[in-house]
Amino acid sequence: MKNQLKSRFGILVVFSALLLLFGIQNLCAQDAEKNSIRLRANYVKIMGGEMYFDLKATARVDGENVIVPNIEFLVYNEFNDESVEIGKTTTNAKGVSKFVLKNLNSIKPDSTNTYNILFSFDGNDAFKRISKSVTFKNAEIKTTISTIDSINYITATLLDVSKDSLMGDQSLTVQVQRIFRPLFIGEEFNVTDEDGTVIVPLDEGIPGVGGNLTVEVVLNESEVYGTVKAIVIAPVGTPFVDESTFDQRKMWSPRNKTPLFLLIFPNIIIFTMWGLIIYLFYNLFKIFNLKSKIKKHENI
Repeated sequence: MKNQLKSRFGILVVFSALLLLFGIQNLCAQDAEKNSIRLRANYVKIMGGEMYFDLKATARVDGENVIVPNIEFLVYNEFNDESVEIGKTTTNAKGVSKFVLKNLNSIKPDSTNTYNILFSFDGNDAFKRISKSVTFKNAEIKTTISTIDSINYITATLLDVSKDSLMGDQSLTVQVQRIFRPLFIGEEFNVTDEDGTVIVPLDEGIPGVGGNLTVEVVLNESEVYGTVKAIVIAPVGTPFVDESTFDQRKMWSPRNKTPLFLLIFPNIIIFTMWGLIIYLFYNLFKIFNLKSKIKKHENI
């Protein structure tokens, strides 16, 4: 009796092992057929503004690089062997997404004052699961505008908040906002000195609405601090009058600013055509009634 039980138990163990092995092989085969997503995630901090992550999901499908829309990523804050979900974000039709942080107080750093954010996708029928970790420390840029010997300067100081220390030997970009591309000022790379500071002269003759220039100082895609941007409005430009007619009733204006003649004349033509059609139908109706009366009269 005991031998029979042992034999049945052994058969059950072997059968279970085969099922498990077959299941693992089947899952591996299915996973091998799926495509891998490549996720790019950049941390951006605007001084006095919002903090967010720029995400872009792409994949290589049939030998071509394609964007991956409608992919939902769960977002976790990892610290001291803990992982806390802080939200979720989904890529749009262009494969990009923007996950906004309320503030740094909404997440926790680890013991080294480094913030660790994990973006996780569980996979679907077409794509494998993926996770992407982004780490950064908190940095700030402080800016001032000054005038020395009739020359305007912008002074920017880079600070590591976690250590309350100035950061030297870091490249900052100084630029003026424009519609299509920013106008770069100073050297291509303005390197901070031992006090974490750069001083860049603002060129004369740069036009600005009302004489105001929107100047940006950017620490761009640092491996440690991400992208940090300070924006300052400086009244040091050459004033010019905004002659834009976008808010007037012109051909290139938005729909609520359509020129009056385009509203009046097409509507007059449309109502005239409808009036003519109604008049014709009215005459046809009168003719039909007249024919009916004539037939009745003939029958009498």
